[in-house]
Amino acid sequence: MAISGKSELVVSFGEMLIDFVPDEAGVSLGESKAFIKAPGGAPANVAVAVTKLGGKSAFIGKFGDDEFGHMLVDILETNNVNTDGVLFDADARTALAFVTLKKNGEREFMFYRNPSADMLLTESELNLGLIRQAKIFHYGSISLITEPCRSAHMAAMKAAREAGLMLSYDPNVRLPLWPSPEAAREGIKSIWTQADFIKISDDEVTFLTNGGDAENEDVLKSLWYEGLKLLVVTYAEKGCRYFTKNFKGKVNGFSVKTIDTTGAGDSFVGALLCALAKDSSLFQDEGKLKEALTFANACGALSTIEKGAIPALPSAAQAHELIAKSKGK
Repeated sequence: MAISGKSELVVSFGEMLIDFVPDEAGVSLGESKAFIKAPGGAPANVAVAVTKLGGKSAFIGKFGDDEFGHMLVDILETNNVNTDGVLFDADARTALAFVTLKKNGEREFMFYRNPSADMLLTESELNLGLIRQAKIFHYGSISLITEPCRSAHMAAMKAAREAGLMLSYDPNVRLPLWPSPEAAREGIKSIWTQADFIKISDDEVTFLTNGGDAENEDVLKSLWYEGLKLLVVTYAEKGCRYFTKNFKGKVNGFSVKTIDTTGAGDSFVGALLCALAKDSSLFQDEGKLKEALTFANACGALSTIEKGAIPALPSAAQAHELIAKSKGK
């Protein structure tokens, strides 16, 4: 089935959890006196980012049949994310993460998943019908770490590919969740050549290339493969670089007063997927792609000026306002 004939639905697969964020920046988890409860989880953040920007999204994942699980699903529904692919597990808890904000707004993670409900999603529980009616299937790498979720992830990707969807991959490296850095590198790369679009941060480039310089074009090109339509490398407030089969370039970022970088990459991805869902000619039209990446950079920047991921995701109007303000300087 051709992508052009599909709906504009973006289906996001994977984990959603509670992030506990210290109520003051620059302290360790041990030093923090109190925590703010914030919904998070990269694939869920992307799903909400899409709807906040006026797009259509759905989330596929599993939650504990507990207060936190129901709270998270309520948040998805409040944000107009389709939850037909959501399940509850009576025997496992919803995942938790304690997120330390260092003085520069960067994060350190401590996860509680042993195992959490999202890790227990099985292939037989997948809502394949929901995937088949979408235009884009988006996923990360955390769902690849353990069974049965890994097999569910692979089956969902296979169904998406067979139905003609665009596959979107943001590895979202979280080393504390993997058995070792080597296992993370291997696991993340195991599905690398199946995506149409890959977004990766400069730090992740260095990790996946065993210490390669993320500013070096030869290092970046080592991540390219025949069949990939778009590779985007993000550099926080410095913006991003893009590579397609026919062109490559750089788009400047936006400088804002950063409080918390949690979810910035997801906000960026959601914005770009929103644009791709409406117009897949972005892969061939450099002008349109640069416009979409500028908008995505603005969304990523705006998501850092508040604590938490989902609560900080911006609207399209806010992103356009930031772009207009930067042009007016």
